[in-house]
Amino acid sequence: MDRCFSNFGRKYYWEDLLEAVNKVLVDSIGSGIARTQLYKDISFMESEAGFSIPLEKLRDGRRVYYRYEDKNFSIKNSPLSSIEADNIKSALLVLSRFKGLPQFEWVNELIPVLNDKLGFANDSKQVIYFDSNVDYSGIKYIEPLFNAITSNRVLEIEYQDFKNPLPYKVVFHPYVLKQYNNRWFVLGLNEELKKPLWNLALDRIQSINELQYPYKTSDIDWDDDYFYDIIGVTRIQDVDIQEVVLQFSSELAPYIQTKPIHPTQSKPKFLESGEMVISIKVIPNYELERLILSYGERVKVISPTSIQESIHSRIQAMNSLYLG
Repeated sequence: MDRCFSNFGRKYYWEDLLEAVNKVLVDSIGSGIARTQLYKDISFMESEAGFSIPLEKLRDGRRVYYRYEDKNFSIKNSPLSSIEADNIKSALLVLSRFKGLPQFEWVNELIPVLNDKLGFANDSKQVIYFDSNVDYSGIKYIEPLFNAITSNRVLEIEYQDFKNPLPYKVVFHPYVLKQYNNRWFVLGLNEELKKPLWNLALDRIQSINELQYPYKTSDIDWDDDYFYDIIGVTRIQDVDIQEVVLQFSSELAPYIQTKPIHPTQSKPKFLESGEMVISIKVIPNYELERLILSYGERVKVISPTSIQESIHSRIQAMNSLYLG
């Protein structure tokens, strides 16, 4: 329509506009619009929410044709609408989450330029916040690990876990990076142990060196074969998927119902007391137990017995810290 309104060598009646618009739409998406939608689109272009176009509706006998008042006007030359400006501001706030991350140095340069060019420089109010750990020590290893994964490089990683007093070295074929609970993990093949699902916490890495070893690829579907069946990053080998049944208090029930703890969460069953029972199908791990414990006295493990006993044992150990 902008092109039609700019064409002063032809008179565009509504039938001509509709034909021009539908020709483009049919060629691109296979279907067009009706006369009612055409008028709605014209009204939007004239509005402040749209482009505030200076449109003339000129009479030609009993008919009306449309063109811009100014021959030099085009929406391509017009400033951003208020809605477009708000959308860009929101996008900039999302981008700002990545400031300081390796591989995202360009964000530090892009945001000030856009703020200045688009007139946002004096509008610094932040309206969206994300969880982040700005002091996380492992962040410096995201870039070399990302590059190694995308370039199929084998690494020698010096690692210091919480169980060993001294660091040790691992010949590692990295496959995927994963963030969980504000910590980053890299999963891959531990060549010495021949374990393809080894995970390392980035904040426990001491150093990384690239090796000239042949890289062994992985055919694991990380979304469906690995992460889908667990909570967190730890997948215990030779442990089958289990149905975990949980009973939540009436106060917590609405939160669990609207924000499921796992994609397999079943349809809730409500008891007369208002408590809610749901089930999830996962491979039990440390992260699952920690999640259950985070709900405190507002959740009870109904089954399986193994998780019920493990949670009970942990609660007793916590209780002993306070009762002596």
